[in-house]
Amino acid sequence: MTIARSAPLAAFVAALWFGLQTAPATAQGANASDAIALRGAGSTFASLLYKKWIEAYRKAAPSVWISYDPVGSGEGIARFIAETVDFAGSDVPLSETEIARVHNGVAMMPTLAGMIVLAYNVPGLSADLKLPRDVYADIFAGAIKRWDDPRIRAANPGQNLPHLDIVVVARLDSSGTTAAFTEHLAAISSTWRERGLGVGKLVQWPAGSMLASGSEGVAARIKISEGAIGYVEYGFPKRLNLPMAVLQNQAGEFVAPDAASGQRAMATDATSLALLPASAVDPTGHGAYPIVTYSWIAFNRKYADPRKSAAMRDFIDWGLSQGQGAGVDLGYVPLTSGVIALSKQALGAAGL
Repeated sequence: MTIARSAPLAAFVAALWFGLQTAPATAQGANASDAIALRGAGSTFASLLYKKWIEAYRKAAPSVWISYDPVGSGEGIARFIAETVDFAGSDVPLSETEIARVHNGVAMMPTLAGMIVLAYNVPGLSADLKLPRDVYADIFAGAIKRWDDPRIRAANPGQNLPHLDIVVVARLDSSGTTAAFTEHLAAISSTWRERGLGVGKLVQWPAGSMLASGSEGVAARIKISEGAIGYVEYGFPKRLNLPMAVLQNQAGEFVAPDAASGQRAMATDATSLALLPASAVDPTGHGAYPIVTYSWIAFNRKYADPRKSAAMRDFIDWGLSQGQGAGVDLGYVPLTSGVIALSKQALGAAGL
């Protein structure tokens, strides 16, 4: 069901949304004849890093004005297909059906990677909450309903877990983060599969779930809702000082989300971009954080203005090179050298 935004939630969302806004796509203070405007929209997962990239790139290329609207992967792709934006950010690649609807051709490549964390608001805990694989999957499937459930208590001995309803917070909008998270749940959980909850940018969450728009909306809802737990990109709960669960990975280890565990999860280089999404569904290896995703950029192979083509190419190349280290403090994971090489190869093949 959809929960109406309360006044405190609206305040949180407004503050976060304002912080994500980028420079206007107009050439204020620059020679209008020389200025190039690039408009993008999509993934809220990637938005914190894209904001930093746009601000830094503006200093390197003052005649290029870039705007990015964090409206969710689904809406960003819809705007890109409708030709109201020049590029889209998405946490899943465009489907063949979506690609066929783009008139000027599509090029895609991952520009960044990051962790999907489970942020929570559970009163009375004296240490980090640990969640085994089957437990966090069953929480989101609606099979575990209270915080003092025996399976949660068994994983957290000595913790004062309250007799409190678990409130799942999920995305209302069409979201690539939802697609990546549900694909992970389907891969690890028979409960998720047996209940037919599905995989995709939009799924039918169990009854009683709270729904919020955007990663910022999910984080804000968790912040003000006692008993809540939700999935969101690492940077949003970090900004709100929300605790994040320590999750059990495929190797059986309990791993906290941090720069090292995220990097271990993305350590394996795929031999092609087509294989990357599958490689991130359930990472293997010692110390790997279990829920990660790549975030992709989709753009046209041809723009009417050749200067726009050149600017688009240069911005992406800058992000794949100089921009990779900019997101570490936000919890993003730099792409491996092999993935960067594949992305740059795809950028060259795009023929911009």
